[in-house]
Amino acid sequence: MVVSMERWIGKVAIVTGASSGIGAAIARKLAENGMIVVGLARRKEQIDEVSKSLKKCKGQLHGIRCDMSKEEEILKAFQLATEKLGPVHVLVNNAGIVQDSTLSDGDAQQWRNVLDVNVLGLCIATREAVRIMKKCDIKGHIVHINSILGHFIPPEFSILNMYIGAKHGITGLAEVLRLELASENVAIKITNLSPGMVKSNIVHAGGFDNSFLGKAFEQDKILDVEDIADAVIFAISTPPHVQIQQLTIRPLSDKF
Repeated sequence: MVVSMERWIGKVAIVTGASSGIGAAIARKLAENGMIVVGLARRKEQIDEVSKSLKKCKGQLHGIRCDMSKEEEILKAFQLATEKLGPVHVLVNNAGIVQDSTLSDGDAQQWRNVLDVNVLGLCIATREAVRIMKKCDIKGHIVHINSILGHFIPPEFSILNMYIGAKHGITGLAEVLRLELASENVAIKITNLSPGMVKSNIVHAGGFDNSFLGKAFEQDKILDVEDIADAVIFAISTPPHVQIQQLTIRPLSDKF
C-alpha cells in the first residue's frame, strides 16, 4: 500500500476545535502537507497565531470563530468556508469538552454541554460535509477524533461519565455513517481515530487538575498531540480503495 497526500494538495480541510492541543496540531500538519485548512473554534485568535507560523509552508490555515454547540454557527462556518475557499474535501471532527459531574447526582445542563459539543456538533458538521461532498462529487474523508474511552471503561476513568457516554456514541455513529455511505455507493471514507492519553489541555479545561486524571495526564510517557496529527495524515493518505475504519493509538506504557 502506497500512502500519499498528493491528491489533497490545494484541497480544503475543516478541523473543529483547532485553537489548541490536538486540533491545532492536526490543522498545522494538514497545512504543512499542502491543504487549505479551515480551523473552527471559539478562540479564533489562537488559530490566527498558529497560522502566522505557517507562512512558509505549502498550504494555508484560516480561522473561523465557531461555537460547536450552536448549529447556526456551524452552518454559517461551512457556508463561509465554501464561498471563500471552496468545498470541503476532508473533515476532522476534533472538538470536545469534559465537565466535572456525576450521573447519579449531576447537573443536566453540564450533560447537555458535553453532548452538544461532542456528539451533536460532530453530527451537524458531518452532515454538512457529506452534503457538500455529495453535491460536488467529492471522494472525501471524515475523521472523528474519538478516544479509547469510546470502546471500554477503566474504573479509574468513570468520573468522566457523560464524556465516556459521548465517546461510545461516536463509535456507534461512525459505523452507522460508514454503513449509510456504503449502502448509497458513496465514495466518502470515515475513520474513527481513538487515542489513549494525550498531552493536551482538555483535562485542565474540565477542572480535573487535582484528580487522578490530572496526575495521569502529567506523565511523560503518554502520547503527544503530534502523534495524533501524524495518525490523521496516515489515515487520509491511504489509496482511494483503502479505508482505515478504526485506528486505535495508545502509549507503549499504557496499562489500562
